[in-house]
Amino acid sequence: MENPLVLFEVQRRVGLVTLNHPEKRNALSRAMLESLRAVFSQIGEDRRVKVVVLRAAGTVFSSGHDLKELSAADESAATAIFALCTDVMEAVRKLPQPVIGMVQGLATAAGCQLAATCDLVMAAETALFATPGVKIGLFCTTPSVALCRAVPTKKSLEMLFTGAPITAQEALRVGLVNHVVPAETLEAETWKIAEQIASASAHTLRLGKQAFYQQLPLERAAAYEFAQRCMVENLSTPDAQEGIQAFLGKRPPQWQD
Repeated sequence: MENPLVLFEVQRRVGLVTLNHPEKRNALSRAMLESLRAVFSQIGEDRRVKVVVLRAAGTVFSSGHDLKELSAADESAATAIFALCTDVMEAVRKLPQPVIGMVQGLATAAGCQLAATCDLVMAAETALFATPGVKIGLFCTTPSVALCRAVPTKKSLEMLFTGAPITAQEALRVGLVNHVVPAETLEAETWKIAEQIASASAHTLRLGKQAFYQQLPLERAAAYEFAQRCMVENLSTPDAQEGIQAFLGKRPPQWQD
Protein backbone atom coordinates (compact mmCIF):
# COMPACT_ATOMS: atom_id res chain seq x y z
CA MET A 1 0.00 0.00 0.00
CA GLU A 2 1.38 3.40 -0.99
CA ASN A 3 2.03 6.02 1.67
CA PRO A 4 -0.49 8.89 1.81
CA LEU A 5 0.63 11.95 -0.15
CA VAL A 6 -0.45 14.22 2.72
CA LEU A 7 -0.28 13.38 6.41
CA PHE A 8 -2.38 15.07 9.08
CA GLU A 9 -2.32 14.86 12.86
CA VAL A 10 -3.22 17.08 15.80
CA GLN A 11 -0.87 17.72 18.71
CA ARG A 12 -1.59 20.21 21.50
CA ARG A 13 -4.21 22.12 19.43
CA VAL A 14 -1.75 22.33 16.49
CA GLY A 15 -2.72 20.69 13.21
CA LEU A 16 0.34 19.25 11.45
CA VAL A 17 0.00 18.91 7.67
CA THR A 18 2.92 17.17 5.97
CA LEU A 19 3.63 16.94 2.24
CA ASN A 20 4.69 13.31 2.08
CA HIS A 21 6.13 12.56 -1.36
CA PRO A 22 9.87 13.25 -0.88
CA GLU A 23 10.94 10.88 -3.66
CA LYS A 24 9.12 13.22 -6.08
CA ARG A 25 10.39 16.35 -4.30
CA ASN A 26 6.86 16.89 -2.95
CA ALA A 27 5.65 17.94 -6.39
CA LEU A 28 2.16 19.41 -6.42
CA SER A 29 0.69 16.78 -8.70
CA ARG A 30 -3.03 16.63 -9.23
CA ALA A 31 -3.23 13.83 -6.64
CA MET A 32 -1.19 15.83 -4.13
CA LEU A 33 -3.36 18.91 -4.64
CA GLU A 34 -6.56 16.89 -4.25
CA SER A 35 -5.20 15.43 -1.01
CA LEU A 36 -4.30 18.89 0.29
CA ARG A 37 -7.72 20.28 -0.58
CA ALA A 38 -9.41 17.42 1.27
CA VAL A 39 -7.20 17.85 4.35
CA PHE A 40 -7.75 21.61 4.49
CA SER A 41 -11.51 21.09 4.21
CA GLN A 42 -11.30 18.69 7.15
CA ILE A 43 -9.21 21.11 9.22
CA GLY A 44 -11.63 23.97 8.67
CA GLU A 45 -14.30 21.99 10.55
CA ASP A 46 -11.95 20.60 13.22
CA ARG A 47 -12.55 22.45 16.51
CA ARG A 48 -9.48 20.82 18.04
CA VAL A 49 -7.17 22.82 15.78
CA LYS A 50 -6.23 26.41 16.66
CA VAL A 51 -3.23 26.77 14.35
CA VAL A 52 -1.85 24.79 11.40
CA VAL A 53 1.78 23.98 10.58
CA LEU A 54 2.38 23.08 6.93
CA ARG A 55 5.64 21.18 6.48
CA ALA A 56 7.26 18.66 4.15
CA ALA A 57 9.07 15.35 4.39
CA GLY A 58 12.56 15.08 2.93
CA THR A 59 14.99 17.81 1.88
CA VAL A 60 12.70 19.73 -0.52
CA PHE A 61 9.63 21.66 0.64
CA SER A 62 8.00 21.47 -2.79
CA SER A 63 9.29 21.59 -6.36
CA GLY A 64 5.98 22.91 -7.67
CA HIS A 65 3.75 21.37 -10.33
CA ASP A 66 4.52 17.92 -11.74
CA LEU A 67 6.00 18.91 -15.11
CA LYS A 68 5.49 15.46 -16.63
CA GLU A 69 1.82 15.73 -15.75
CA LEU A 70 1.59 19.23 -17.23
CA SER A 71 3.41 18.30 -20.43
CA ALA A 72 0.88 15.53 -21.08
CA ALA A 73 -2.15 17.70 -20.30
CA ASP A 74 -4.44 19.06 -22.99
CA GLU A 75 -6.11 22.45 -22.52
CA SER A 76 -8.99 21.02 -20.50
CA ALA A 77 -6.72 19.03 -18.19
CA ALA A 78 -4.33 21.95 -17.73
CA THR A 79 -7.23 24.25 -16.87
CA ALA A 80 -8.43 21.75 -14.27
CA ILE A 81 -4.95 21.40 -12.70
CA PHE A 82 -4.40 25.14 -12.36
CA ALA A 83 -7.93 25.64 -11.04
CA LEU A 84 -7.33 22.92 -8.45
CA CYS A 85 -4.07 24.58 -7.42
CA THR A 86 -5.88 27.88 -6.98
CA ASP A 87 -8.51 26.12 -4.85
CA VAL A 88 -5.76 24.82 -2.57
CA MET A 89 -4.06 28.20 -2.24
CA GLU A 90 -7.37 29.88 -1.46
CA ALA A 91 -8.19 27.13 1.02
CA VAL A 92 -5.06 28.08 2.98
CA ARG A 93 -6.08 31.74 3.00
CA LYS A 94 -9.69 30.98 3.91
CA LEU A 95 -8.94 28.49 6.67
CA PRO A 96 -10.22 29.94 9.94
CA GLN A 97 -6.96 28.91 11.62
CA PRO A 98 -3.62 30.69 11.06
CA VAL A 99 -1.27 28.65 8.86
CA ILE A 100 2.50 28.57 9.46
CA GLY A 101 4.67 27.30 6.62
CA MET A 102 7.73 25.43 7.86
CA VAL A 103 10.19 25.51 4.96
CA GLN A 104 13.24 23.32 5.40
CA GLY A 105 14.56 23.29 1.83
CA LEU A 106 13.79 24.37 -1.71
CA ALA A 107 10.38 25.94 -2.39
CA THR A 108 10.10 26.53 -6.10
CA ALA A 109 7.39 27.63 -8.56
CA ALA A 110 4.02 26.50 -7.14
CA GLY A 111 5.93 25.33 -4.06
CA CYS A 112 7.08 28.92 -3.56
CA GLN A 113 3.48 29.99 -4.17
CA LEU A 114 2.33 27.64 -1.40
CA ALA A 115 4.88 29.05 1.03
CA ALA A 116 3.98 32.64 0.11
CA THR A 117 0.30 31.85 0.65
CA CYS A 118 0.83 30.77 4.27
CA ASP A 119 0.01 33.39 6.88
CA LEU A 120 3.46 33.05 8.45
CA VAL A 121 6.64 31.31 7.28
CA MET A 122 9.47 29.86 9.32
CA ALA A 123 12.52 28.99 7.21
CA ALA A 124 15.71 27.07 7.78
CA GLU A 125 18.95 28.84 6.89
CA THR A 126 19.31 26.29 4.08
CA ALA A 127 15.95 27.08 2.47
CA LEU A 128 15.75 28.55 -1.01
CA PHE A 129 12.82 30.20 -2.79
CA ALA A 130 12.41 30.52 -6.56
CA THR A 131 9.92 31.07 -9.37
CA PRO A 132 11.96 29.63 -12.25
CA GLY A 133 9.23 28.98 -14.82
CA VAL A 134 10.73 31.51 -17.22
CA LYS A 135 13.70 29.16 -17.68
CA ILE A 136 11.49 26.47 -19.22
CA GLY A 137 9.20 28.80 -21.16
CA LEU A 138 6.32 28.57 -18.68
CA PHE A 139 6.14 31.86 -16.75
CA CYS A 140 5.18 31.50 -13.08
CA THR A 141 2.03 33.57 -13.49
CA THR A 142 -0.14 31.88 -10.87
CA PRO A 143 2.72 31.78 -8.33
CA SER A 144 3.18 35.50 -8.95
CA VAL A 145 -0.27 36.17 -7.45
CA ALA A 146 0.86 34.98 -4.03
CA LEU A 147 4.43 36.20 -4.45
CA CYS A 148 3.55 39.83 -5.22
CA ARG A 149 1.26 39.96 -2.20
CA ALA A 150 4.14 38.96 0.07
CA VAL A 151 7.14 40.60 -1.63
CA PRO A 152 7.61 44.12 -3.06
CA THR A 153 6.97 44.48 -6.79
CA LYS A 154 10.57 45.00 -7.90
CA LYS A 155 11.81 41.91 -6.06
CA SER A 156 8.85 39.83 -7.26
CA LEU A 157 9.61 40.76 -10.85
CA GLU A 158 13.32 40.03 -10.42
CA MET A 159 12.48 36.54 -9.15
CA LEU A 160 9.96 36.00 -11.96
CA PHE A 161 12.08 37.40 -14.80
CA THR A 162 15.36 35.71 -13.83
CA GLY A 163 14.12 32.55 -12.16
CA ALA A 164 17.11 32.81 -9.82
CA PRO A 165 16.58 31.45 -6.30
CA ILE A 166 16.86 33.67 -3.25
CA THR A 167 18.26 32.54 0.07
CA ALA A 168 16.29 32.35 3.27
CA GLN A 169 18.06 35.48 4.53
CA GLU A 170 17.09 37.40 1.38
CA ALA A 171 13.53 36.06 1.72
CA LEU A 172 13.51 37.42 5.28
CA ARG A 173 14.77 40.82 4.13
CA VAL A 174 12.04 41.19 1.48
CA GLY A 175 9.21 39.90 3.67
CA LEU A 176 8.59 36.44 2.22
CA VAL A 177 9.41 34.75 5.54
CA ASN A 178 9.06 35.78 9.18
CA HIS A 179 12.05 34.07 10.77
CA VAL A 180 15.19 32.25 9.62
CA VAL A 181 16.72 29.74 12.01
CA PRO A 182 19.33 26.96 11.88
CA ALA A 183 17.96 23.82 10.24
CA GLU A 184 18.41 21.80 13.39
CA THR A 185 16.17 24.16 15.39
CA LEU A 186 13.50 24.80 12.72
CA GLU A 187 10.96 22.40 14.17
CA ALA A 188 11.43 23.63 17.75
CA GLU A 189 11.22 27.30 16.74
CA THR A 190 8.12 26.64 14.65
CA TRP A 191 6.50 24.91 17.63
CA LYS A 192 7.25 27.93 19.80
CA ILE A 193 5.30 30.33 17.60
CA ALA A 194 2.56 27.76 16.93
CA GLU A 195 1.98 27.23 20.64
CA GLN A 196 2.08 30.96 21.29
CA ILE A 197 -0.72 31.41 18.74
CA ALA A 198 -2.58 28.37 20.11
CA SER A 199 -2.71 30.01 23.54
CA ALA A 200 -5.15 32.60 22.15
CA SER A 201 -8.92 32.23 21.81
CA ALA A 202 -9.77 30.12 18.77
CA HIS A 203 -12.83 32.25 18.09
CA THR A 204 -10.79 35.44 18.21
CA LEU A 205 -8.18 33.98 15.85
CA ARG A 206 -10.93 33.03 13.39
CA LEU A 207 -12.47 36.50 13.49
CA GLY A 208 -9.10 38.18 13.20
CA LYS A 209 -7.77 36.21 10.25
CA GLN A 210 -10.99 36.57 8.29
CA ALA A 211 -11.19 40.30 8.95
CA PHE A 212 -7.53 40.88 8.04
CA TYR A 213 -7.89 39.41 4.56
CA GLN A 214 -11.26 41.08 3.98
CA GLN A 215 -9.97 44.57 4.76
CA LEU A 216 -6.68 44.15 2.87
CA PRO A 217 -7.93 45.10 -0.64
CA LEU A 218 -10.14 47.96 0.61
CA GLU A 219 -9.35 51.66 0.35
CA ARG A 220 -8.20 52.99 3.73
CA ALA A 221 -11.45 54.72 4.80
CA ALA A 222 -13.53 51.68 3.82
CA ALA A 223 -11.03 49.41 5.60
CA TYR A 224 -11.39 51.40 8.82
CA GLU A 225 -15.18 51.37 8.56
CA PHE A 226 -15.15 47.60 8.08
CA ALA A 227 -12.58 47.06 10.86
CA GLN A 228 -14.64 49.12 13.31
CA ARG A 229 -17.65 46.87 12.74
CA CYS A 230 -15.44 43.83 13.29
CA MET A 231 -14.13 45.27 16.56
CA VAL A 232 -17.66 45.89 17.81
CA GLU A 233 -18.66 42.33 16.88
CA ASN A 234 -15.52 40.95 18.52
CA LEU A 235 -16.05 42.99 21.70
CA SER A 236 -19.45 41.39 22.23
CA THR A 237 -18.09 37.83 22.21
CA PRO A 238 -17.70 35.85 25.46
CA ASP A 239 -13.98 35.34 24.89
CA ALA A 240 -13.35 39.08 24.49
CA GLN A 241 -15.25 39.81 27.69
CA GLU A 242 -13.37 37.02 29.48
CA GLY A 243 -10.02 38.27 28.16
CA ILE A 244 -10.63 41.82 29.31
CA GLN A 245 -11.79 40.71 32.75
CA ALA A 246 -8.81 38.37 33.07
CA PHE A 247 -6.42 41.19 32.15
CA LEU A 248 -8.03 43.58 34.65
CA GLY A 249 -8.04 40.85 37.29
CA LYS A 250 -4.42 39.90 36.56
CA ARG A 251 -5.27 36.24 35.96
CA PRO A 252 -4.98 33.86 32.98
CA PRO A 253 -8.04 33.88 30.70
CA GLN A 254 -10.24 30.82 30.35
CA TRP A 255 -11.31 30.64 26.71
CA GLN A 256 -14.49 28.91 25.60
CA ASP A 257 -12.62 26.88 22.96
